[in-house]
Amino acid sequence: MTDRFEEAFAQHVDGFGTIRVRPLDPACDADVIHGWVSEERAAFWGMNGLTRDQVADVYTHMAGLDTHHAHLVTKDGTPAALLQTYEPAADRVGECYDVLPGDLGVHVLLGPAGPDGRRPGWTAALLHVMTAYALRVLDRRRLVVDPDVRNTKAIARFERQGFVCGPVVALPEVDVPDVYLPEKHAQLAFLERAVAFPEG
Repeated sequence: MTDRFEEAFAQHVDGFGTIRVRPLDPACDADVIHGWVSEERAAFWGMNGLTRDQVADVYTHMAGLDTHHAHLVTKDGTPAALLQTYEPAADRVGECYDVLPGDLGVHVLLGPAGPDGRRPGWTAALLHVMTAYALRVLDRRRLVVDPDVRNTKAIARFERQGFVCGPVVALPEVDVPDVYLPEKHAQLAFLERAVAFPEG
């Protein structure tokens, strides 16, 4: 499988392959994303039970926003992760902490392991490339993540990447046309660009 859309960022990782970040195509990528979000391991993503068309509709809606963006991350052309970026001030998380200039919110959903299973260091390499895209290519000073407090695996993964935990907050319910999000108890965590890339 090869990438069919113009990439936003690409980086070769020795021993793993080439990782590319490109805009998500809601129609063409819906099958892949629906498969991922339907798995039990993706319960915290909040899309379990949605149909393929409903998933496509969610990302079609997002594609029309200036503040929220979805990206497909591939490894050697094979889908590997879903990366969502957003302006915290335009999101419910912005009601729960003091948003600073240069902040960028991110959500990450890793794809399932391939036929050969997970390889040691692969998740860290993938997250490093996504972090480079978010902080360097998008030229941001700090990332914020808000995993569910029960998602201890995700929290630990972010901490290993250098994120520093902040407060536990209650993200308010969102109930507007086209979007419904239940209240969520989240662990905020932050990664400064100077920490992730001290060389500049």
